[in-house]
Amino acid sequence: MMWIYLFLGVYGLAMTFILLYSFAQANLLWHFFRFKKNTVPPASLLDPDLPKVTVQLPVFNEKYVVQRLIDAVCRLEYPAEKLEIQILDDSTDETFDLVQTAIRDYPEIHIRHLHRKIRTGFKAGALKEGLARASGELLAIFDADFVPDPKFLLKTVPHFTDKKIGMVQSRWGHLNEDYSLFTRLQAFALDAHFMVEQMGRNAQQAFINFNGTGGIWRKSCILDAGDWEADTLTEDLDLSYRAQQKGWKFLYRPDVVSPAELPPVMSAIKSQQFRWTKGGAECAVKHLKQVLKGPFSFAVKIHAAAHLLNSLLFIAILLVSLSSLPVWWGFYKGLIPAEFFQAAALFLVGFVVIAAVYFFANLQLAGYSRKGFFRYLWELPVFLSVSMGLSVHNGQAVWEGLTGIKSPFIRTPKYNLKEKDLGWFANAYHLRNVPATSYVEGVLALIFLLVVGLSIYTGTYEMILFHGMLASGFGMVSLASFRSMGRPASG
Repeated sequence: MMWIYLFLGVYGLAMTFILLYSFAQANLLWHFFRFKKNTVPPASLLDPDLPKVTVQLPVFNEKYVVQRLIDAVCRLEYPAEKLEIQILDDSTDETFDLVQTAIRDYPEIHIRHLHRKIRTGFKAGALKEGLARASGELLAIFDADFVPDPKFLLKTVPHFTDKKIGMVQSRWGHLNEDYSLFTRLQAFALDAHFMVEQMGRNAQQAFINFNGTGGIWRKSCILDAGDWEADTLTEDLDLSYRAQQKGWKFLYRPDVVSPAELPPVMSAIKSQQFRWTKGGAECAVKHLKQVLKGPFSFAVKIHAAAHLLNSLLFIAILLVSLSSLPVWWGFYKGLIPAEFFQAAALFLVGFVVIAAVYFFANLQLAGYSRKGFFRYLWELPVFLSVSMGLSVHNGQAVWEGLTGIKSPFIRTPKYNLKEKDLGWFANAYHLRNVPATSYVEGVLALIFLLVVGLSIYTGTYEMILFHGMLASGFGMVSLASFRSMGRPASG
């Protein structure tokens, strides 16, 4: 009987972590509602006062999107004599030639094509080398799949009249969110981050992060913080924490939208998720202790801890999922008193709060419309199920990040697909390997599906909703992972 209580303890500890994290999210949601209308764009500077800006475009084998990127950046509205564009090109394929051809279409714009044959430091290394050769006092950064607003610089540069501002981040938009169910769910998740989390933290002057693209930095801020470093997979989060610990202020502009492409297939989604979650864990190891010991308010420290440790949610969800099986068995056999299960209902508050963050963030962007309300009602449980289904894959990434296991920087393939276009299979950069975790996900889907069946057969319904979501989540993620390997069905 003792082994049942061991699993019950694991279940309780993991649920406690989720509950505590939800308290921080609830605070962000409160500040989101309180401050969401307070963002006022600054007055534009006069042309003679505008500082010189270098726009940095880190690219690596991006033949499908590099022309679109260069075209978009060359449409930026800014005095030509104060604008420099750096194409930080680490490509080993025809992308190099495509860049050269694209540059010739814009002879009136100062474009520098900096090509590295050795990818030292990957993206962080490219940005660091570009910084050393940049002539601008401000640096805007866009990844290859972005299409920036032509007025991006005019909307963000005036903030730097405040000498304490080190970085201004825009909100990501989505070029292809209606391509598939998975792009919709990614948009659902990202919108919650860019609405509730970024707004809620910035409203309290807590630590926020540069999101790797769609933002603009003061050059002296980057140098003061120690420049770009490649010892984590999320160089953007790393530099953000180093800069803010130095006293630099970051500003978030949710009204400035930088549209980008979402990964359309599970292999690309998993590649991106692995890098983000592992890099977040690496940054927690690197920065959390220093932040907690720093001269910051209690609220700032709490939100920094929740921010840096948020990737641990995947390990917590995995532990809850696995330990729920013996816990369910214990309730069924009467080995665990019913009072324990009734008390565990308190932990549901955590899931409700986290769900509310995603729901209201997306509903705000939809203008609280009836259509948006009903759309998000069904998207929310599907999103939560798929997030649970990713807990094995992302849990491995978090564990590697916490324990110091190193892995190379694998960038997410860009596709530039049209609506319902199935051309992802022919993409030269498409990731065709199936991670070993996909087999584990398939097995877990079958196990939880069996438990759902047993719950119906035995009339033990206390955990049937949770186990049903786990069965569908693991099943969807596993099937989509294997489908990434095969040729898509036509029609």
